[in-house]
Amino acid sequence: MRRIMLTTFVIIAGLVLTSSGLAGAHRDDDPVVRAVEQLTRSNQWQLERSVPLAFATHHPQGFARFGDRLFMSTVEIIERPVIGPTPDGYDRTPGRGQGHLLVMDLDGRLQSDIPLGEGHMYHPGGIDVDSSGTVWVPVAEYRPNSHAIVYAVDARTLAVREVFRYDDHVGGIVSDTTDGKLHGVSWGSRRLFSWTPSGQLLRRAANESHFADYQDCAAYDFHKAVCTGITEYRNPPATGRFDLGAIAVLDLLSDTVGHEVPVTVLSPAGHAITRNPVHLEVVGGALHLWAAPDDADEPGGTTLLEYSTPLP
Repeated sequence: MRRIMLTTFVIIAGLVLTSSGLAGAHRDDDPVVRAVEQLTRSNQWQLERSVPLAFATHHPQGFARFGDRLFMSTVEIIERPVIGPTPDGYDRTPGRGQGHLLVMDLDGRLQSDIPLGEGHMYHPGGIDVDSSGTVWVPVAEYRPNSHAIVYAVDARTLAVREVFRYDDHVGGIVSDTTDGKLHGVSWGSRRLFSWTPSGQLLRRAANESHFADYQDCAAYDFHKAVCTGITEYRNPPATGRFDLGAIAVLDLLSDTVGHEVPVTVLSPAGHAITRNPVHLEVVGGALHLWAAPDDADEPGGTTLLEYSTPLP
């Protein structure tokens, strides 16, 4: 886990993972935040390993790791929303689906499939885990300006608890390691939210950065989060779509974006590797990025990818 003091190495089917201990450190000593702040567009990402996930992964959304468990949120889409005005004022129909929180061991084997959501709220977003072992999972309608439920899942027992509901699409959430406050992003991360741990709204602000839409975020010490996501470009039919990936540092106190950098590496299915689930750790002198950008129904299915880039 990102915030537990561990010194041992673990293996995900040949992938070396470490956990960064940040307790008591100065912000400048935060290894992941400091590593991200050193990235430039000239960084080269080297593929280290790939592990096919041999179970139904659907449309992956977020990663969180606690001890020897890796959590992945994903949405099973049964009926896709149809874009166009609706009688209830939305820009698309609700569609139908089922949210899942998949629990894997560190060899990529499925341990548990936890269903989440209710009614039209079936789309889990980016997730985070705090030092107590609570996995925070937002499940929203699959359309903007809608509704969401925020769940807390015990990483040890897998018990699920609904914490609060919010009248907007919550596409990702983190728990501030410093004060326990919750912070979220809206559809496309155009709005930034702050709540108490019980769900009382503290602040709602516009995201002043328009570089990328954040899909998955993780909180670190000293009121910082690292967010990953994409900007999607729709090209003429002959060339299709292009996703530009991105990594950014978010200040949770001021709702401002600090250092941000593009990621141009594409997955086997042609997606930016920061499209959805991302987990970051510093291993030795390199920043390692684990991602699962491809869907189950795409050629090759979902593969857990590990990349690394050297740090100065």
